Amino acid sequence: MSEQLDLLIIGAGPAGISAADVSAREGLNYLVVEKGLIADTVYHYPIGLTVFSTPNELAMREGALKPCREKPTREELLSHYVHFVLENNLRVQTEEEVVEVGRTESGEFLVQTSRGRYRAARILFAIGAMSRPRRLNVPGEILGKVHHRFVEPFPYVRKNALVVGGGNSAAEAALFLSEGGAQTSLAIWRTDWENRDLKRGAIKQWVREPLQKQIERGALRVILFKEVEEITEKSVRLKTEDDETLTLPNDAVFILIGSDADLTLLRKLGVETVHTGLCDVPVYDPETFETNISGIYVAGHFTNSRHIKEAIAIPRRIVPLIAQSLRAAV
Repeated sequence: MSEQLDLLIIGAGPAGISAADVSAREGLNYLVVEKGLIADTVYHYPIGLTVFSTPNELAMREGALKPCREKPTREELLSHYVHFVLENNLRVQTEEEVVEVGRTESGEFLVQTSRGRYRAARILFAIGAMSRPRRLNVPGEILGKVHHRFVEPFPYVRKNALVVGGGNSAAEAALFLSEGGAQTSLAIWRTDWENRDLKRGAIKQWVREPLQKQIERGALRVILFKEVEEITEKSVRLKTEDDETLTLPNDAVFILIGSDADLTLLRKLGVETVHTGLCDVPVYDPETFETNISGIYVAGHFTNSRHIKEAIAIPRRIVPLIAQSLRAAV
């Protein structure tokens, strides 16, 4: 038996939670399904990470996020989102993956998940961009010592660790590893290392400054490189910026070069996408966030409003419009 919904929300990150909150206040029969956990992207941040945004930019309600210090940790932010869902009794079902979305002749959507089936008048895709980490596709990348996510430094004390990447995630991982006692190298492209434009993804100053201190004290080595040529059980071979071949002794490799949202379901529905920089994003109306497929909406990280503050704010604007369209259709 399929449950009949006004709005099915796919994803329980800040955007999905915000959409659920507004849906409840609008009196919609809604449901959030999430293949991972509540705030799954935040859950996958490194353990103990300080989130360098102010609490009012991250909170579901103004003043509700009260970290012990000026900026919240991963754990404080995760707890905030989980408790918001629990305290407001929002309909969020975790560890339930959407596997297929179809449409009836009457215009309703049929959604098959790993746990059940639903009929929905509207669908809001609020999925994050952590599901598909990018790969270098080099020999040895499948080895067990190669990771595409950094969790914590403690297993790598006195081990040779290499971080490959050019953004804040790679820089933070290299910083945590070097501070935590690993013999750390950061392989970074020259353009990324020299970039100071935050709008173009430059390493943030509060990461770069302690990173520089680790370099100065000899705890971290920065390698300006062109490509990783091969990863073996005991080493990594790189081509440097100067076209030299460099072989590093190695126990662990962290390839942190970004990730992409899974747009498969959207594309199957006929949603148009456009390539922006390194990734594809859906095409949508900037006012309603409705795609070219009537009744399909998008929000969150894989739109052009990616910051958590915007991910929370956008559903507050578009869900009332969805509710209005549903009332008009009755």
